[in-house]
Amino acid sequence: MSQPGEINTSNSSTWISFLALFGSFGTLICCALPATFVALGAGATLASLLGNFPQLIWLSEHKEWTFGIAALFIAFGYFNMWITRNAPCPIDPRLARACKTGKKVALVLLVISTLVFLTGAGFAFLAPLFLN
Repeated sequence: MSQPGEINTSNSSTWISFLALFGSFGTLICCALPATFVALGAGATLASLLGNFPQLIWLSEHKEWTFGIAALFIAFGYFNMWITRNAPCPIDPRLARACKTGKKVALVLLVISTLVFLTGAGFAFLAPLFLN
């Protein structure tokens, strides 16, 4: 357990990583999902999806903001991981295992977030350059 006033670094890193993952999936939904549907010839499915979830249109229209916020989440996640990289885990073996597992999960989530973000960025910003 943490002492009063002490920050549980593994738990905060994991939550920040989840926030980064959530933000990066927003970029994937905004730009990669519609491009994939159209590429697969599922334009009617995309039209139905946009009819049921018109918020997706807003994300696509404001992709700069969507990607900017996601990039901030991911950057903050990596910054937090770097700041807490030498933070000690508890002495208790059970808590130490949980702490180490939390740090590994946070790192994996950040890497997945980065890959998802880069995939979305490729569809949003690079693909239109090559398709014109």
